[in-house]
This record gives sequence, C-alpha cells and structure tokens, in this order.
Amino acid sequence: MKAEKDVQPIRNQQQLDDMKWAVKRHCSERDFILFILGCETGLRVGDLLRLPTHQILALKGKQNKILRVKEGKTQKIRDIYIANCFQEVYAYAKNVQSACLFPSRKGDRPITPTQAYRQLNKAAEYAGVEHVGNHTLRKTFGYWFYKSTKDIAMLQRILHHSHPLSASPKKKRITY
Repeated sequence: MKAEKDVQPIRNQQQLDDMKWAVKRHCSERDFILFILGCETGLRVGDLLRLPTHQILALKGKQNKILRVKEGKTQKIRDIYIANCFQEVYAYAKNVQSACLFPSRKGDRPITPTQAYRQLNKAAEYAGVEHVGNHTLRKTFGYWFYKSTKDIAMLQRILHHSHPLSASPKKKRITY
C-alpha cells in the first residue's frame, strides 16, 4: 500500500513568499510559472501540465484573461480568470518553443506530475516549508480564497466539490 503524505496548503504569507523565491531561484522559470498558476487558479497539477502554450498566447489581446479548461478528473469545463498572474505567464509563454506550456526536455511533451513534485519539494527544502506536494498548489488556492472571502459555497463551485467533506474524504472536516 502506498504511504500517504500529509500534504498541506501554504498558510503563511512569509512561507508563500519564501516558496516563490525558492522556486524562482533554485528551479526553472517553467517551475515558477507552474507554481504561481497553481496557487492562483486552484487547478490540479495534471490539468496545469496539459495546458497548451497557444491558449495563453491567445489571451494577449483580450480584455478578460480567462482560460477555459476541461478538468481531467471531473471532465467538467472550468473558466479560470488569470489576470493576477497573466503578465508573468504570458512573458514565459512567449519564449516556450513547445506546444505544451510546461515542456520536458524530452521532445514536445509536458513534464510529468512526478517531475513537478520533485521540483516543488526541492524548492520547499530551500524555503523551509514542510508537507509540500503537487496538491499543495490547489490547497493553497483554496486556503487563501476562503481566508479572503469566507465563501465556502463559492469555493466548492470553483473546485468542483459537491460537498464540503469531498475535499477531505478520510477526515471529518475540510482541510482548507
């Protein structure tokens, strides 16, 4: 049986800033953009890795910076507002020489979730942040969204959770 890791959101602004610095400094620009997009959108890492470069580039002239994504797990369409991080993501996307936004060094395919995990953990080690995994990005989005709005119903709709407990089926409380 696979051991479970206690993956947590980044709940402290200083740790979030430290993590951003560590990803930018000790990983690649690709990993930094993956980190900020994950924390800003709440998308699962698998969905982020499937984003095509042209979808970001096509938003340049548009007033509303909205990505339309079909989520892999739920198969639901989700519109994601990315104006908060668009300039950084667009500047990165302009220089990507691949159809996928987060390419691996091996051809025209995205990095794997395992590689994303390794890079996030490398940065977390430098930043002194514990309990980091791929789902940390989604949980961090949920945590900060709820902290700023106190709107659990809206958060459920954004994350496609039908019930507050669906965020944490093995526990009797939501973990955000």
